[in-house]
Amino acid sequence: MPVRVTLDALIVARGLKARDLAAEVGISETQLSLFRSGKVKGIRFSTLARMCAVLGCRPGDLLDYDADPADMIRVGDEDAG
Repeated sequence: MPVRVTLDALIVARGLKARDLAAEVGISETQLSLFRSGKVKGIRFSTLARMCAVLGCRPGDLLDYDADPADMIRVGDEDAG
């Protein structure tokens, strides 16, 4: 997948525990864990904004984009796989 979650590095850099971040953001530890592992299809902008506010960062600091043409699907092909 071309989008990777890089949240773990920020958690460590800020000296936080995942459970504390989840509590401050207002999500469950399970939801945070799923996001950290990249096992979610999306995240609400409001949740992303709260994470950034707590961590003192920007959305681009939480996500990384790796453009690999093999991972890309053309518009309209979403249901093909």
